[in-house]
Amino acid sequence: MSSRYQQILELAEKYKPQMSKFLRDMISIPSESCNEARVIQRIKEEMEAVGFDRVEIDPMGNVLGYIGHGKHLIAMDAHIDTVGVGNIKLWDYDPYEGYEDDKIILGRGASDQEGGMASMVYAGKVIKDLKLEDDFTLLVVGTVQEEDCDGLCWQYIIEEQKIRPEFVVLTEPTSCRVYRGHRGRMEIKIATHGVSCHGSAPERGENAIYKMAPILQELEHLNEKLISHPFLGKGTLTVSEVFFTSPSRCAVADSCWISVDRRLTAGEDKDYALNQIRSLPSVIKANAEVTMYPYSRASYTGLVYPTESYFPTWFIEEEHPVCKSLLHAYENLFEQEALLDKWTFSTNGVSIMGKYGIPCIGFGPGHEDQAHAPNERTWKNELVTAAAVYAAIPLIYTERYSDQMPDSTENLAIR
Repeated sequence: MSSRYQQILELAEKYKPQMSKFLRDMISIPSESCNEARVIQRIKEEMEAVGFDRVEIDPMGNVLGYIGHGKHLIAMDAHIDTVGVGNIKLWDYDPYEGYEDDKIILGRGASDQEGGMASMVYAGKVIKDLKLEDDFTLLVVGTVQEEDCDGLCWQYIIEEQKIRPEFVVLTEPTSCRVYRGHRGRMEIKIATHGVSCHGSAPERGENAIYKMAPILQELEHLNEKLISHPFLGKGTLTVSEVFFTSPSRCAVADSCWISVDRRLTAGEDKDYALNQIRSLPSVIKANAEVTMYPYSRASYTGLVYPTESYFPTWFIEEEHPVCKSLLHAYENLFEQEALLDKWTFSTNGVSIMGKYGIPCIGFGPGHEDQAHAPNERTWKNELVTAAAVYAAIPLIYTERYSDQMPDSTENLAIR
């Protein structure tokens, strides 16, 4: 191992107590989607304290911290909103007060995914301390509303802020493995319509719930026939919600609608998935409406940025220069090969690469199975590992791989 990588590792280890404290501070601030204002301010304070060159909060409420002034814009992303705590009786400790020992930190957001933010910020400090700035600008982003609508934050950053990095490191939990993609998803609504009447004479009306029954059966069978991909796996669907309207319990239901969680593998997109459902015999017979749910909830700043609930599939090849940059960083630091894999769940990559074609790669502290779980935790050694890798990536990319990148849109972010 060269002295440069040894220094990176030593500093990342040195800052373990500061990373741990910062993470516990973030965990202590409830920050469910659209209520992230206080945790965003706490992140801004930490970025400024460790020496970021510039820190901004955009109109949606995302925090953006910059290090360096070089021509190659490299971004790293962590969503800093969390889900709720669920049944508090399932927690051994207060989910916001949390728990800490020599190995773990426990609390809501520990793995999903404020741990990634802690590691990114202290990677920035390592870069500044060791004067590793080169011909790059590192942009560390804490994004909002991901749990509500993954990728919406980056739609805004790319479309409205005109920021287009050369690539983005996603710091969602990967157990410190390299993740190079995941399936897409969409939220589908299927609605049937009927005519209400008194329940004592149901023949006078049309029951919308009965119209939905064969649709549910055909959806279950459709799931079994969806296509697969060697890396990403099989597309799936499941019915996640059922709703209805009726004048009373003594009446025939006049409408019924269901929600479908559709996971998309390579080769599937929104039109393909919608047309599969629209062509089902039961859907045609019931004259059912098949649409996508919209999303238009205001961020904590009050900004509304409407979108449709469609989150495209993405993955990157092993030989892509971005993937090689991360693999090289890991191997130089730890003198062993990194493991390659994919996420089961969805990330902001659905917008960054799925919609806009900006390459993404994943590496994060924490484990997928901790996401949304009671007693959520992360591991301190993984915070250190991630911080070291994040500090090494920009330099390795600019020195060895930036000239191998495909042509991309001119960088509009450095101003």
